[in-house]
Amino acid sequence: MPDVQEELFLEAVAKLVSLEREWIPSSAGTSMYIRPTMIAVEPVLGVKPSDHYYFYIILSPVGAYYPSGFNPIRIMVEDQYVRAVSGGTGEAKTGANYAASLKAALEAKTKGFDQVLWLDGAHRRYIEEVGAMNMLFAYGNHVVTAPLTGSILNGVTRDSVLKLAGNLGFTVEERQIDIDELMSDIRTGKVTEAFGSGTAAVVTPVGALCYKEECLNIGTGGVGSLTQLLYDTLTGIQNGKTADPFGWIRRID
Repeated sequence: MPDVQEELFLEAVAKLVSLEREWIPSSAGTSMYIRPTMIAVEPVLGVKPSDHYYFYIILSPVGAYYPSGFNPIRIMVEDQYVRAVSGGTGEAKTGANYAASLKAALEAKTKGFDQVLWLDGAHRRYIEEVGAMNMLFAYGNHVVTAPLTGSILNGVTRDSVLKLAGNLGFTVEERQIDIDELMSDIRTGKVTEAFGSGTAAVVTPVGALCYKEECLNIGTGGVGSLTQLLYDTLTGIQNGKTADPFGWIRRID
């Protein structure tokens, strides 16, 4: 697929948001979801890259991603199915990645879970990401998340949260997280909080993690102080109520 020039991309988003400004919700916990999209439109049936594409943007007013709102969710660690491997398309925001995740997500839902946490495809041992968000774990004032090795999304919100955490005085580390090590650290209280980050999910607290037959509450099982701080700070910047030290905000007239 061809690259979209950054200036054209930003101009298109700004013009569309300005045009549809009356649809921007103002209630707490709501936002205007922006989804840039590119699809192949060449009128050919065959297996090859297309020579023609459409680039377009969808806008939609949205509320909280999870029905429970900003409340802790329950996550099941998937150890049977594999979503992506390094060298594939796991690091891209592409529809094929969703297709590989749907069966496990449906099975998790029937068991009462909100999301699936994927392990790496090679060893089924190391933490990767959740279907709708990157995952982060707090060891007190130390935040740990999986590295970008080619099978998880380099999320904009992930990057924003890591920068925010560092700016707020927390230490940040990107490293492989062994699932057995993680469960042990939750069990002993070393892991004090867990949360996800994503465009729609924003910052979402995780109250319980279940692996094989063991389900463990993380911390108190409620919303942790760091998770709350990151959520309040990020949404505050997005809403213009909190100072933006990074120059992320762009005013659209």
